[in-house]
Amino acid sequence: MASTLSPSTVTGTLGPSEMSDRIHNAADISVIVIYFMVVMAVGLWAMLKTNRGTIGGFFLAGRDVAWWPMGASLFASNIGSGHFVGLAGTGAASGIATAAFEWNALLLLLVLGWVFVPIYIKADSDIFSGAIFIKLALGLDLYLAIFILLAITAIYTITGGLASVIYTDTLQTIIMLIGSFILMGYAFAEVGGYESFTEKYMNAIPSIVEGDNLTISPKCYTPQADSFHIFRDAATGDLPWPGTIFGMTIVAVWYWCTDQVIVQRCLSGKNMSHVKAACIMCGYLKLLPMFLMVMPGMISRILYTEKVACIVPSECVKHCGIEVGCTNYAYPMMVLELMPDGLRGLMLSVMLASLMSSLTSIFNSASTLFTMDLYTKIRKQASEKELLIAGRLFIILLIVISILWVPLVQVSQNGQLFHYIESISSYLGPPVAAVFLLAIFCKRVNEQGAFWGLITGLVIGLIRMIAEFAYGTSSCLAASACPEIICGVHYLYFAIILFFVSMLVILGISLLTKPIPDVHLYRLCWALRNSTEERIDLDAEEKRYEEADDNVEEDNPEKPHGCLRKAYDIFCGLQKTGPKMSKEEEEAQKKKLTDTSEKPLWRTIVNVNAILLLAVAVFAHGYFA
Repeated sequence: MASTLSPSTVTGTLGPSEMSDRIHNAADISVIVIYFMVVMAVGLWAMLKTNRGTIGGFFLAGRDVAWWPMGASLFASNIGSGHFVGLAGTGAASGIATAAFEWNALLLLLVLGWVFVPIYIKADSDIFSGAIFIKLALGLDLYLAIFILLAITAIYTITGGLASVIYTDTLQTIIMLIGSFILMGYAFAEVGGYESFTEKYMNAIPSIVEGDNLTISPKCYTPQADSFHIFRDAATGDLPWPGTIFGMTIVAVWYWCTDQVIVQRCLSGKNMSHVKAACIMCGYLKLLPMFLMVMPGMISRILYTEKVACIVPSECVKHCGIEVGCTNYAYPMMVLELMPDGLRGLMLSVMLASLMSSLTSIFNSASTLFTMDLYTKIRKQASEKELLIAGRLFIILLIVISILWVPLVQVSQNGQLFHYIESISSYLGPPVAAVFLLAIFCKRVNEQGAFWGLITGLVIGLIRMIAEFAYGTSSCLAASACPEIICGVHYLYFAIILFFVSMLVILGISLLTKPIPDVHLYRLCWALRNSTEERIDLDAEEKRYEEADDNVEEDNPEKPHGCLRKAYDIFCGLQKTGPKMSKEEEEAQKKKLTDTSEKPLWRTIVNVNAILLLAVAVFAHGYFA
């Protein structure tokens, strides 16, 4: 992809130099600077507020987060810049059906809060898209834009832990909602209201539909007849309705109920009522992307048809530098064209907020998994200080990998970013969903079954994913060379097949091998969730021996540090945290952290609100069916 865009020949469409000029004004720059100052201030406040010198403080925010920042963080962690760019781009290309991915979450968030989190507690247990916007607005090279974003994001993620992530997520959610509501208002006003929008979208056809010695079918550039329907034909639909109902749900179980990014936030809650309220809040917020992202993307096709709906490869290269299409530029184009000075800077801040909230969540959660599940197996006697440093270094490694992955995203799924995101989830998520569901609801499942189910599912998913990267995906202009037996099934149907294959392997191998005794399963599965018996961990003999390290520190007190070392310790959260708790205090703390009881009043309130959310979800799906 070219580092700068070629000037557009379409009347009313800005070239890249003009776009850069539009953002280079005092009002926009002031808003962006203020945004960064406020976000960094909030991150610093949260960093100082929370004890980051312990595993619980850094990775779980001390398990003392209220429902409203938790709910905001759940939403902000999920809604990355990939949603603004991807949802809008797919909406511009094919209509409202992609919003089903968002609304599917309403049910699964309730499953998370009411089914999965109680088990987890009792057990004690989007870069490319953001860079697109910044490239258009500031005229920066794609990789330079990505590097700047990752560097800024890493600062308070590495230093502040989950507390900084959650409270900055809360601020960024507010910014995202304000900015996107303003843009939605401008977009509908520009197009003449909802009725005019539905009529004009169906007529948004580019004028240049021939060229490059290609014979292009009208269906490639004409809006689909079912553009305003969520449920589409089971055989010919781009999002077939069985896949929408079942395939999306399977992938959603993986993401919303087992993904570390989401679960980690729920485990930071004060109590179960706060966790459930946060899930409900996030559910209501997930209703909004249809109106804040998908429909504005469709309006962008109406306003800037020649660019957003381009079909001739040479024309698309001229407009955005990519042969497969320019739909990913639908949302950024509208921001730069419609918004006045100052508000344009606000919307750039919105894109930064959405990207940074996703990155901070992913970095912190991936760091948690690496540190607690992998590093402790390699270094069984690692001190808490060593684990904290290892977690931070892993975040830096993730930044490098993120930059190297960008070229693969640019050309996948015909340039439609959201289809790329969901297809990858469909190839990798179903085996994990199968393992978690069976592990919770079928206590006969054992480690051998889970392991081979995951491995089998991973291999099958990787075969499909690698084949698509190697051969490319089919487009309206050309079919993929990928063998039909591998790539011929829609990715949502593939998710269903992969899920049931993984389940069969898990159950088959589990039944052929020894079961896990109940003594190891108390409070780890649904049937034994309320057991009060003492559970013996399967890997109890592998637990880290921490007391020896503590005694060494007590017998050999550290020497006074200089100013630079003290600043380093404060920056990394490695300062002393006070005297060690007694065994009685530790037991009381453990009981508090594994408590899932609720006050009757608040339990009733969250249950009633859950039923209301389900009713809203049913109505929304029915209205746009």
